[in-house]
Amino acid sequence: MREEKQFKPSPNKNSWQKKPWFWPSIYAAIAVVLIGLIFSYNAIIGDEEEEEVVQENTSEESTVIETNAQVETLKYPFNEEQLDNVEVLQDFYDVTADAETRENALLVFNQTFSTSSGVSLAVNGEPFEVLAAMSGEVTEVKLDAFTGNQIVITHPNGMETRYSSVTDILVKQGDTVVQGQPLATTTENEWNPNAGIHLHFEVLENGEHVNPRNYLAF
Repeated sequence: MREEKQFKPSPNKNSWQKKPWFWPSIYAAIAVVLIGLIFSYNAIIGDEEEEEVVQENTSEESTVIETNAQVETLKYPFNEEQLDNVEVLQDFYDVTADAETRENALLVFNQTFSTSSGVSLAVNGEPFEVLAAMSGEVTEVKLDAFTGNQIVITHPNGMETRYSSVTDILVKQGDTVVQGQPLATTTENEWNPNAGIHLHFEVLENGEHVNPRNYLAF
């Protein structure tokens, strides 16, 4: 009697093709990946655009400040409402001025005479708030109790203003300031003790000291 061989059907290698859920699953996975990539790309582009907008706004603000500063005229380094109470203790030394004005522009320390490179201003012998005479950049803050702390501001039009004999300084080197912004408060110093509490205000054009009275009526 012939022995009958039993054959087991081998697994169909392509049985996965007969499963109805296979390809839809593949398509869904690809779609999810593509959607994720699109969202990621949009997020990156959005961040870059937002950063560009912030940079543009900052640049525009700086340009506006610089443009405004170029057309500004010098203003008093104090609240203009105090003008009637302001006293010029010492004038700018001008060789073309009359003898009395030149004498008033001499500083005396230890029996040594020196000429004033600005004007020394006082308000009833009391401290007063010092304001930026023009918009610009703070290029130096010099701390010196003997000669008086000094703030130097460089302006876009090439001018420079200096504010000496001050305390409670509100700005630092590198700061951008606008015209009329508070800078400090006046005080006294050892270099010019006879002046008491005052502000020594200097104006420079192209690196040369000029008389502040050329711009301001004290």
